[in-house]
Amino acid sequence: MNAKVKLTILNFLEFAVWGAYLTSMGNYLASVGMAGQIGWFYSVQGFVSLFMPALMGIVADRWIEAQRLLSLSHLLAGVFMLAACVYGTQAGGAVRFAPLFALYTLSVAFYMPTIALSNSVAYSALDQAGLDTVKAFPPIRVFGTVGFIISMWIVDLGGMQSTPMQFGWSGLLGIVLAAYAFTMPRCPISKGARKSLADALGLKAFSLFRNYRMALFFIFSMFLGVCLQITNGFANPFITSFGSIAEFQDTFGVRHANILISLSQVSETLCILLIPFFLKRFGIKRVMLLA
Repeated sequence: MNAKVKLTILNFLEFAVWGAYLTSMGNYLASVGMAGQIGWFYSVQGFVSLFMPALMGIVADRWIEAQRLLSLSHLLAGVFMLAACVYGTQAGGAVRFAPLFALYTLSVAFYMPTIALSNSVAYSALDQAGLDTVKAFPPIRVFGTVGFIISMWIVDLGGMQSTPMQFGWSGLLGIVLAAYAFTMPRCPISKGARKSLADALGLKAFSLFRNYRMALFFIFSMFLGVCLQITNGFANPFITSFGSIAEFQDTFGVRHANILISLSQVSETLCILLIPFFLKRFGIKRVMLLA
């Protein structure tokens, strides 16, 4: 199997793990009386992302090869997600916030670093295959979004949108990916000069805020992230809530909210392919404004 095919499968599974619950978890939480805690589950993803990718990066740079660390991280994330599924299934409608949130937090703490790790593995594999990463990686990455969409559809058509089985599906995919990651080409540990702790944690990047344009871009990006997480967390339960109104009970949107929401990811896939043309023709400012 050539490098491009192996990396396409890797990216497909990487984001299928996430797509299993990211847009439907809010529906499940609302169904067990935790609508008021939805924000906690989505905000903790951002919180662990502040430090876990950097810590895993230090480990990958110094002690464990990236493909092995990717495998280990997915294994742990998958086990904790399966545990969340088991707990939710056994508790039924009496799910308590603390146990479910703890298991979920542990899972995403190990999952979030895998996005950067999978990129590192991909770049290393492409370099070893003598391919141009700038040209070869974007088409491979598109299949990550395809995996996300297909996982959303499986959860929807499988009747898992309002059940903890979506966690089980995510955990199962994670364990499959943990096994698959071991087949990836080796990523040699860097033999170069050791970075300082500040460099390894990315703290020196904050100095970029001294540049007005960079600061403006970062702040704008943060607001984009806010909009995205609000949609991820609340779009599904909002659309599904129309089922309480008689004339909307049997509509496609109410019965298949996840598929309806997946139009966002479908458009993302298409727009990614259009970005080079639009950037060249209209520039970054107009493209961002249009988006």
